[in-house]
Amino acid sequence: MKSINFFTDLLLLFIASDASAWIIRNATETLTGTNITINKSETVNDGFASIPKSRRKRYISQGDMIAILDYHNKVRANVFPPAANMEYDLARSAEAWAATCIWEHGPPYLLRYLGQNLSVRTGNYRSILQLVKAWYDEVRDYVFPYPRDCNPRCPMRCYGPMCTHYTQMVWASSNRVGCAIQTCYNMVVWGVVWREATYLVCNYSPKGNWIGDAPYRVGVPCSACPPSYGGSCNQASFTSKNRPKLF
Repeated sequence: MKSINFFTDLLLLFIASDASAWIIRNATETLTGTNITINKSETVNDGFASIPKSRRKRYISQGDMIAILDYHNKVRANVFPPAANMEYDLARSAEAWAATCIWEHGPPYLLRYLGQNLSVRTGNYRSILQLVKAWYDEVRDYVFPYPRDCNPRCPMRCYGPMCTHYTQMVWASSNRVGCAIQTCYNMVVWGVVWREATYLVCNYSPKGNWIGDAPYRVGVPCSACPPSYGGSCNQASFTSKNRPKLF
């Protein structure tokens, strides 16, 4: 877990998946890497209940969502070795949980299907990415398990307090991301009441961080791009012709 910095503000991260995610799945499952696209018409219908309409209020600005989306795609495009790339739609699922201002993963019934990264801080911030970049910083402590290391299960080689925020960001089959931000008052964070906190929730579908699996597959960039896709493909990323639309 990231240490708490008391100099200017506080930034806390939460583990990227709850206990129900830590099960062994078939290590031979095909994983394909991604760029992530937001689709305004996308609804949450991935086998779990829809978010109540009373929670449909937008909790994040269009500019912030684009920044988070672009940052995820930059991180995913730079994995080494590069994963195959494909475009997907966003599944919106973070809004209701951010509105609860509860500093833990949830709700439990959604976590059966979703991965989740949480971040909370006090104090002012200049960019929403200040709440996201700490997830990527865990890459410094992470060693990718190559196929030769998986016999048949892949080891989790993390040489720091936490790596699962980063691995969820680059998990190849987690091809949708939806985030929400909420200002919370009197939020309880590990037993301490924070008078005012900024709470970020990012949900990923399908969920990642499966024990025994590698986050992505060694492959040829863009090898999983569908023939019908009208974007442009290169070794770094797979980019749509149109700017993603925000819900």
